[in-house]
Amino acid sequence: MIICIGEVLAADALHEIASLLEDASFIEGRSTAGWAVRDVKHNLQLSAKAPQHARATEIVRAAFKGNATFQSAALPRAQTPLLFSRSEAGMGYGAHVDNAVMGDPPLRTDLAFTLFLSSPAAYDGGELVIDDAGGEQEFKLPGGSMVLYPATTLHRVEPVRSGRRNVVAGWVQSLVRDPRAREMLFDLDRTRRALFERDGKSEQFDLLTKTYSNLLRMFAET
Repeated sequence: MIICIGEVLAADALHEIASLLEDASFIEGRSTAGWAVRDVKHNLQLSAKAPQHARATEIVRAAFKGNATFQSAALPRAQTPLLFSRSEAGMGYGAHVDNAVMGDPPLRTDLAFTLFLSSPAAYDGGELVIDDAGGEQEFKLPGGSMVLYPATTLHRVEPVRSGRRNVVAGWVQSLVRDPRAREMLFDLDRTRRALFERDGKSEQFDLLTKTYSNLLRMFAET
């Protein structure tokens, strides 16, 4: 399940992050690449030691916490540190699959996300291309919007031809490991929320909530 979520970052948050990154120190992206992808990863990353990193992370984490669609679709149990990535002319990231386990303590990467910080007009090229069962799909979203997708997929970032592409990337370990169960729970949650918005609390809403809660109880790993 690939989900595009619009306006994850409000305009003021997007502007603040852009200001933070403007004069920040970036390092070679290969420094965080596994042995199999070092030769295909050509980008820059904000140093985790840079003073701007903590504040930018705080802004993004708060946006994620307050975004009902992200919370419902991902059901996050744990997340990796955020990577603030920059690609300039000639830079890209060749086809790869993400590591199944990352970090210390280890975290299982069920989902990956790319949160776009730059306007699509700010750069040429740089599309995120995800290869799933339906074929390749390209994504180049407005600043502040996100693609949430299975970390199990082959994906790549096309070379940037001109301009500058800034994004935030990261990974999620979900409370629900099974992607089929996670998708059904997401559909149920969207349905019950829409029902509540239309009719308020009703017998039908209560039954859907009961089913959602019991399925989550069945599948959740805490």
